[in-house]
Amino acid sequence: MIRLENLRKSYRSGGRRRWVLDGADALFPTGASVALLGRNGAGKSTLLRMIAGTARPDSGRIVANGTISWPVGFAGSFHPDLTGAQNVRFVARIYGVDTDALVASVADFAQLGDSYHLPFGGYSAGMRSRLAMGCSMGIDFDIYLVDEVTSVGDAEFREKSQRVFAERMQRASSVVVSHSMPLIRRLCTMGAVLDRGRLTVFDRIEDAIACHEHLMGAQDSVGD
Repeated sequence: MIRLENLRKSYRSGGRRRWVLDGADALFPTGASVALLGRNGAGKSTLLRMIAGTARPDSGRIVANGTISWPVGFAGSFHPDLTGAQNVRFVARIYGVDTDALVASVADFAQLGDSYHLPFGGYSAGMRSRLAMGCSMGIDFDIYLVDEVTSVGDAEFREKSQRVFAERMQRASSVVVSHSMPLIRRLCTMGAVLDRGRLTVFDRIEDAIACHEHLMGAQDSVGD
């Protein structure tokens, strides 16, 4: 379960204050997979970071029960001078899971071969995504945060990532950011639409998608 209580977050841009969240109240129930929808720049990734605890709101609070992942597939916290395997060991120690088991799990998932034991700083973007996704899927969280991760990598890796993630969702909750409506329909049971600082929650995913597409159409019309 994730509960947002009068959550407010803003940034200053060009001398003006822009609201990402302006007094949001929402409940994402245990067992739900929630699609977080909104236009580019609406603040979806910022909200994910606040739920993960890596960004702070201006006011209000987030209450959650259960363990929460970092944004799935995020590779920004890996140290460039450590090997892939060493980075995984470091993550295992932080989250208190079996180190050898996680290293073996990521090796099997990422299929990096000898590169697994080379410095992360020399990895290509595809190799980084493989390591990050493998690390994310190697730990059992109660709630997974997902920010477009299943769109990275080659076709075979995307299919594998989506399959493994869908299996994990059979026993966990999630908050998913993606511009792929087919993926959203496949993974999510409900939705929340973020628009100009307002967060609207829908119990049915189709209602959330309809609202999002209406807002996108209205914005396109204004732009024309």
